[in-house]
Amino acid sequence: MSVTESKELGLREAIDIDDATAVSRARDGDLGAYEVLVARYTVPAHRAAVLLGAGDDADDVVQEALVKAYRQLSRYRGESGFRPWLLAIVANETRNLHRSRRRRDGLALRAAAVTEPRPDEPDPADTVMARERRERLVDRIRSLPQRDQDVLVCRFLLDLSEQETAAALGVPKGTVKSRTARALARLREHLVPEVPGA
Repeated sequence: MSVTESKELGLREAIDIDDATAVSRARDGDLGAYEVLVARYTVPAHRAAVLLGAGDDADDVVQEALVKAYRQLSRYRGESGFRPWLLAIVANETRNLHRSRRRRDGLALRAAAVTEPRPDEPDPADTVMARERRERLVDRIRSLPQRDQDVLVCRFLLDLSEQETAAALGVPKGTVKSRTARALARLREHLVPEVPGA
């Protein structure tokens, strides 16, 4: 078997292993197995960091979270899956970033707001209107309390389940349900159509 064939076989095996197997192998010192997890979850972790307010520091937050996750693999119990466990670490690192910056209003949802029209959009006017609606929604979300922002980002922008959101935010599932309901109610109040001339 040539070196190229060996690498291709190793790549196919890496793609085929599930998270539990990759974690188990990584705990036993297999760095390649952890690289599979890193490759699989860097993009969602980065997106979470940006949506939770890391902004330009998202790369640093993700890097730190991945290093901490590797160091804490012995603590990983696998109850809710590797992805929500990692996203919980990303959320913690993002909160640490906020504390170090000493500003709570730094939650940037820029990843959710597309600033330039996509070239495949058929009508530029529709694209501009959609972008304006997204920007208004992002502004309204930013005006909510931090807890509301966190739960809405996890549930609807990151598309996490209630269980995954609970793991990511470090709260019980029931708390996620109640916070989501309250946050949506507050958001609806902020989204009441503005009446011209009123």
